[in-house]
Amino acid sequence: MSDRTVHADMTRQLKSQGVIGVPRTAFFYGWWVVAAAAVGLFWGVPITVFSFSAFLKPLMQTFHAGRAAVSLAFTLQLVVSALSSPLAGWLIGRYGARKVILCGTSLFGAMLLFNRVLSTTLLHLYFFYAVLGFTVHGMGPIPYGHVVSHWFDRRRGLALGLMMIGIGSGAMIIPAFAHQLIARYDWHAAYTILGSMVLLISIPVVAAILKEKPQDLGLSPDGAQLGAVLPQANLGGLSRSEARRSQTFWILVCAFSLVSVSVQGCLVHVTAMLTDRGMTAQTAAFGASVMGAAVLIGRIGTGYLLDHFFAARLAVLLFGGAAVGIGLLLMSAAPAGAFVAAFLVGLGLGAEVDMIAYLVSRYFGLRSFAEIYSVVFGAFALAGAFGPLIMGAGFDRTGSYSAPLVGFLLATVVATALMTRLGPYRYGASK
Repeated sequence: MSDRTVHADMTRQLKSQGVIGVPRTAFFYGWWVVAAAAVGLFWGVPITVFSFSAFLKPLMQTFHAGRAAVSLAFTLQLVVSALSSPLAGWLIGRYGARKVILCGTSLFGAMLLFNRVLSTTLLHLYFFYAVLGFTVHGMGPIPYGHVVSHWFDRRRGLALGLMMIGIGSGAMIIPAFAHQLIARYDWHAAYTILGSMVLLISIPVVAAILKEKPQDLGLSPDGAQLGAVLPQANLGGLSRSEARRSQTFWILVCAFSLVSVSVQGCLVHVTAMLTDRGMTAQTAAFGASVMGAAVLIGRIGTGYLLDHFFAARLAVLLFGGAAVGIGLLLMSAAPAGAFVAAFLVGLGLGAEVDMIAYLVSRYFGLRSFAEIYSVVFGAFALAGAFGPLIMGAGFDRTGSYSAPLVGFLLATVVATALMTRLGPYRYGASK
């Protein structure tokens, strides 16, 4: 059967389904998919990760436990999340991202909704956070990155960056919102309200708007009509086993893990670090805000730049900037130097998640994107979970953050050097 005949049959089938032949607007539907992904991300990771500090003291009072005992729940959540990343990738490859997102979001919201029943003792609290770490993959960067990468080719970097606004804005809004809920009610009620919002906002938005692939609406990536020639960058790709046998895969795993452990450690301890140097709590908090703003800028700005510059060179620039930032934290006690350092470190952190998805799609294609991306992302997340622990242990042992900062500086320099070893894209954007 000729290609012309196959295309004609496909066109007739899509017309009978009402996909082809309907009026179209100049606005590409893929941007609605990006918006839906941002909404889903807003009500996911920010609840489990960025708002934990608001729950720390209330949890300590409820369970009559110390900071270390309660913080262990947070660590378990991060470790379980990192270790279960490959499973999330496998499920997406087998059942599709949309089903994984809807199921994962439903389980995540239900866990939050019934937190009062699931966290009656400290041991139960550990189980509660571990399950949250597992279910958050259903509404995390892996499935949404998979969907957005299929919808975009030439503008994939920008689309991924805009998608990550969901996490960036959630990181700024959700902690303060959770704090207000806890102050007015209690931490149980706060989680219940957040779980209700997940079920009432995320699920309807995703169910109504999110489409797995542009072909579902008779489109090609970036908005071309289905009858157009499909971009070669979106055809084929390596399998998970083929990717793991390549040098590029291990360069990405090592480089992103080294940067993750370094910048995550600085992110959690930056306020304590600045107050130790004589800054007021308000000034130190401003430094943390500068870092948070840089994370958001890194998410959007990196996405845009990825579509216009070679990603490996961009990674060298951003990772090198993070190394400079860590060096400034190590040497500079002046507020100006500390704020510049916080901005550079935050910029490096903000760039990572976008860049992982983009590089995986360009070097390994979309054939097994979710499975490959989930492994690299899992290594990134696992390393990040141990960054704050290394910083804290280094300070407890020596009374200073200098030793871990030296280690993190060396780690980011090595990561920067590794990114120079990446060759040209194997699956570049179509012209």
